Amino acid sequence: MATTVSSPGTGKQAAGAGRTLGKQALPMVFLFLFSVYFLAPLVWLVFSSTKNESDFSTAFGFWFSGHPQFLANVSTVLNVNDHIYLHWLFNTVLYSVISAVGATLFAAMAGYALSKFFFRGRELLFLIILGSLMVPITALALPLFLIMTDINLGFTHISLINTYAAVILPSLVSPFGVYLMRIYTAGSVSDDLLQAARIDGASEAGIFFRIVLRMTMPGLITVLLFSFVGTWNNYFLPYVVLSDQNYYPLSVGLAYWNGLTNQAGVSDVTYVQVITGALISVIPLVIAFLTLQRYWNNSLTLNTTAG
Repeated sequence: MATTVSSPGTGKQAAGAGRTLGKQALPMVFLFLFSVYFLAPLVWLVFSSTKNESDFSTAFGFWFSGHPQFLANVSTVLNVNDHIYLHWLFNTVLYSVISAVGATLFAAMAGYALSKFFFRGRELLFLIILGSLMVPITALALPLFLIMTDINLGFTHISLINTYAAVILPSLVSPFGVYLMRIYTAGSVSDDLLQAARIDGASEAGIFFRIVLRMTMPGLITVLLFSFVGTWNNYFLPYVVLSDQNYYPLSVGLAYWNGLTNQAGVSDVTYVQVITGALISVIPLVIAFLTLQRYWNNSLTLNTTAG
């Protein structure tokens, strides 16, 4: 009979592998639970948008109904009330694209100035910007409304209420974007490179647009994504400064539809219509995130290293 003798090293390796597996199991469980928590509403939206009003009230929420009609629901949402949903979608895209591009450009300029130029009060200004991150947007809604109701230009008074500018102008300011771009610019743009460009005769504007923007592109994509998603999902500011349905974004428009579902006999808007509209509104965000994810991950990695 042959006897198998295991070496002490093999036992230690097995024990080490067991401990490593145990350490990895707990984070994986947490990640799985968080994934379920965040994905469950989206999965529910997908299933619910395929149902009719009767099945929505009676069928199991996380599965298809016996008579799926997703395309019919989409057609209803897009064509109801003279295509008002498409108008809200256009408004949301307009608000989000202009605000995201503008906020990213201003954040890049401010971050570059705060990281590469030395002037009196620089640190105090940066602390004020950081402090503004602590102010909730709800605390600024009433002052913004009062300012936009009557803007004194000296020679005339204008009101921005129920205009595109009422949503776009406040969204151009991104304190978090300024903070992020200062850290990213400080870690990715070399002072020696800037000095060499100045010696070669490059203007400050040329240095910023030709060198700084290219070297900070991952950071710019990160700010762009955050600003785009923030404006797309913004509800409170448009709700305060807009009362005309023609200027509503999707967030306010869907909330308006949801309110109509509780008014029996007044409107024919259904819950399924609201849910299908909500699902359609999520699709552009998913596409934007998947498209920009590579730049976003690179940016977070570099920012963590720089910090």
